[in-house]
Amino acid sequence: MMRIVILLFLLLGVIDIVAQPVQLNNQTLHANKVDMSFTNLNGKVAVRVTKDSTVKDVDEATFAKLKNIVFEDGTIEVKVLSRLLKTAKPDDRGFIGVAFRISEDNSKFECLYIRPTNGRAEQQIRRNHATQYFSFPDYKFFRLRKESPEMYESYADMGLDEWIQLKIVVKGKQALLFINNAPQPALIVNDLKHGDNQKGSVGLFVDVGTEGFFSDLKISRLPSN
Repeated sequence: MMRIVILLFLLLGVIDIVAQPVQLNNQTLHANKVDMSFTNLNGKVAVRVTKDSTVKDVDEATFAKLKNIVFEDGTIEVKVLSRLLKTAKPDDRGFIGVAFRISEDNSKFECLYIRPTNGRAEQQIRRNHATQYFSFPDYKFFRLRKESPEMYESYADMGLDEWIQLKIVVKGKQALLFINNAPQPALIVNDLKHGDNQKGSVGLFVDVGTEGFFSDLKISRLPSN
């Protein structure tokens, strides 16, 4: 009997960490400070997300948030495609990514995003800012860039108007960002600002000037300690 219980426990643990596809629709997503719609893009069913134009600050809680999901540690995989809106300014970069461990009231979360226009820019410093980590509300990109230059940004090859595979692996205080199935992470964050043992929802994040599309979302969750 004990062997059966142990096998059941192991089986349940394996099931929990297998990546589960997440349907993207009005029943699974809530628009928070964004406009959200659904479309078919290049043969993919996708959710289109744009930032609410009344939100002027950057690195805000501007995402389509998953309902009824509690994520602490595990893996988030999603395909993203970014375009610049006609209203985009010259310094808009196609900001698009994933927020995670979002609190119930959206007052705190961690986020990893990309700047697709920077991936193939002619200036090296812009290329070095192709990926970004920030922590809401206290550690936005400009504070992190000032206090810890280059520590929370990196280069990765990417461009506008193309599907880009993002994979985020989270464990405790660490988050790794992989781009387009690369074997090594493009960005490593070893000190998530809200610390470990945090949990919350997952959001499809965009910022100013971006017309963002998300598809093929999969989430695996490690069992809590």
